Amino acid sequence: MSRQRKSGSLNPGEKPWGGRFQERTHRLVETFMSSLPVDRRLYKYDILGSIAHCKGLERADVLTRREATAIIRGLEGIRTEIDDERFPFASEDEDIHMAIERRLTTMIGPVGGKLHTGRSRNDQVALDLRLFLRDALGTLLEGARRFQQALLGQARRHLDVVMPGYTHLQRAQPVLFAHHLLAYAEMIGRDKGRLRDTLSRLDELPLGAGALAGTNYPIDRTYVAKLLGFSRVTANSLDTVSDRDFVIETLSALSILMMHFSRLSEELVLWSSQEFQFVTLPDAFCTGSSMMPQKKNPDVPELIRGKTGRVYGHLFALLTTLKGLPLSYNRDLQEDKEALFDALDTVTAALQVLTELIKGLTVHRAALARAAGSGYLLATELADYLVAKGVPFREAHHTTGRLVRACLESKRGLHDLTLTDLRMFSEHFEKDALDVLTVEGAIERKGQVGGTARKQVEARLKALEKALT
Repeated sequence: MSRQRKSGSLNPGEKPWGGRFQERTHRLVETFMSSLPVDRRLYKYDILGSIAHCKGLERADVLTRREATAIIRGLEGIRTEIDDERFPFASEDEDIHMAIERRLTTMIGPVGGKLHTGRSRNDQVALDLRLFLRDALGTLLEGARRFQQALLGQARRHLDVVMPGYTHLQRAQPVLFAHHLLAYAEMIGRDKGRLRDTLSRLDELPLGAGALAGTNYPIDRTYVAKLLGFSRVTANSLDTVSDRDFVIETLSALSILMMHFSRLSEELVLWSSQEFQFVTLPDAFCTGSSMMPQKKNPDVPELIRGKTGRVYGHLFALLTTLKGLPLSYNRDLQEDKEALFDALDTVTAALQVLTELIKGLTVHRAALARAAGSGYLLATELADYLVAKGVPFREAHHTTGRLVRACLESKRGLHDLTLTDLRMFSEHFEKDALDVLTVEGAIERKGQVGGTARKQVEARLKALEKALT
């Protein structure tokens, strides 16, 4: 008979699953398979879940009160050790779950080996991830709220500032600068909704699914769920241990959130260029050139734009990992955590730095106003004027297009036109046609809900300010 050991204890370097094996794990395999450098950040949640599982075992009379008390005290001691960076991690620890179990048995003796009764690492890690995400997404939601507030702060301070609205990156119609900022506030609001949806779907206790088929012990899963703050338990053990939908959903929501950051970052890069000069980024969020003394580079928005692809990559990596996995658990699923953690860290960092950058943004009112007043942004106002006089829109559009072409050829602006000039293109133009050729009038006429008229923008701004406080 190979490898004799005392009941409830492991020899140094021996695996909890080692009874079946005659050879020790190869050192290359130890290194290749270890997830401890990645999943050690789950330690608080692993201990929290283990304490709840221990109480469930006690309630099911699998553990005595004395045994449960010893295990819980041991787990709390381990949590303190890791908090204080005194925990003796070992090279043979495969993951944080095994590291904690090994230390627990060392601290309190063979009774520590009873903790894993009725539990597998398969349902254990599924629990840890859900507990972790519950906190991480809650923190992210609060950060997103602060980011929206930063946008609203700039919108409130610049409620009277006009700017050109764009389509195809070509000047199209005048809008309020605040209206433009609130577009991003709306996007982030939907992002928050997606994160909350993810939280609602991961609000299930996976513990009790065992390795794949459930457990033989009469553990009250609803009781354990209540201890851990879950509203319900999972309904199928096979699905439970192999489910990473909630991780993919998180990565999807993070990708969309990061995409919105990237769009805003692109605009900040453009707006802060010498070609636009709409805004100045705070010095503390820019860098210079090692060669060209005059340079002020928008590195923060550029990096956010660049890191967006990194978050996308994690989503597609995990989708690819899962696409061919048969039920139920497969070791491939170990790859979920590195993708998830890095995506969360990337988005959280981007959110924090972009929030502070927006707060420190300097808006150049005059430059924005000049841009809104130049070109032919009021051409649509003339077309709509003709429609109000009974001209079919397509005819009005064509007439105004010919008028703009004539202005381009003569190098004149719409504001340079006289009534005589207008009537050369349509007899429907009357004296009041010149009254529509103002930026302020063009904005105020967009008075329907969702439009850029000041009363609508201010109403939405107030509603968002109220909602976010």
